[in-house]
Amino acid sequence: MLDINLIRENPDTVRKALQLRNMDTEVVSRILEIDQQRRSLLTKAESLKSERNTVSKEISQVKDPEQRKAKIEAMRVVGDQIAVLDEQIRKVEADQIDLLSGIPNLPADDTPIGKDDSENIVVRVIGEQPKYDFTPIPHWDLGPKLGIINFDQGVKITGSRFYVLSGAGARLQRALIAYMLDLHIKQGYREQYLPFMVKGDVLYGSGQLPKFADNLYRDHEEDFWMVPTAEVPLTGIHMGDILDDASLPLRYTAYTPCFRREKMSAGRDVRGIKRGHQFDKVEMYIFCRPEESARELDKMVADAEATCKGLGLTYRIKRLCTGDLGFNARITYDVEVWAPGCGEWLEVSSVSNVEDFQARRANIKYKPADGGKNRLVHTLNGSGLGLPRTLISVMETYQQSDGSIAIPEVLRPWMGGIEVIR
Repeated sequence: MLDINLIRENPDTVRKALQLRNMDTEVVSRILEIDQQRRSLLTKAESLKSERNTVSKEISQVKDPEQRKAKIEAMRVVGDQIAVLDEQIRKVEADQIDLLSGIPNLPADDTPIGKDDSENIVVRVIGEQPKYDFTPIPHWDLGPKLGIINFDQGVKITGSRFYVLSGAGARLQRALIAYMLDLHIKQGYREQYLPFMVKGDVLYGSGQLPKFADNLYRDHEEDFWMVPTAEVPLTGIHMGDILDDASLPLRYTAYTPCFRREKMSAGRDVRGIKRGHQFDKVEMYIFCRPEESARELDKMVADAEATCKGLGLTYRIKRLCTGDLGFNARITYDVEVWAPGCGEWLEVSSVSNVEDFQARRANIKYKPADGGKNRLVHTLNGSGLGLPRTLISVMETYQQSDGSIAIPEVLRPWMGGIEVIR
């Protein structure tokens, strides 16, 4: 959430940022209007409360019963007026919070300006697209032929966009998760095992509610929501906390399944397992001091890259433009791996510096070592990596002419002696 003081003092800056995000700027004027209302109501309420306090002290000194009774009655009327004003303030504040909650983070000054993902900038490409002496086939053909992906069973169990990984396919998925977690632990992250359901206020604190309510699965009898990403419960770990300066930066990694009610475009990613309502992901998450967040972003991008390098995948890094930036982010780098069977780049990670946007919503601060006023932390998040797209790239990159899949060296410790899936 943005600081209301930023909107009061620099409304044109916020308007410009929203324009760069292809958003209507009228919300800024509405917030300022409501803010003025709120401040006017607060002034009136505080004046009446001050009057009531003064007269209440005077009443104890009044000896004339009639005069005393009149003052008490007058203060009863003032009390009713205060109650009305307090209710009006509560409603206006709720309206203001609702509007503030819908405003995305402001893009960093050096974020490329662009209208949509077609204007994202490729920063670098690592590796060359592999060449084969045969025509590589996509995973939606490769997997069923090897008996490791079954689309019909997924549809039978749940419906479209679901599938079953079987045998060595299930094991390969598990190996990827274990490899990623162990690598991130070596990189300095602490593993967390998290609930796969969270309360609504945790989704709000992480910036998912109210903006993305339609994309989330929930239990309508209790306040339980299925996690759309481990970023949500990782934010929730420290909601309302004041962290010790000496503990920062805190770096976490976690695996969770992710559940999203994707509004999938007709004809887009309809084949295979690239896009679905349930998928696995390993997440990286950092809480740090504001002056450290730029350096921590560089580290997180490098850590995501190291995951791709270890798997021997060809990948590229893209800097997202203003029109494609996620709701919470000020800066985002996407990591995309090459899938030779599909013949396309697949996004497996978005690494973002959120700065204090989530911390303000979730009320996460730290106590500076110099004893100054508590400050909001900065938070960063990134997939390390997302499945099943990483699985797709591994399957298609390591396929062989006989239709088998060689297992990358780094995954073999978790494959129980399987070196080739036949």
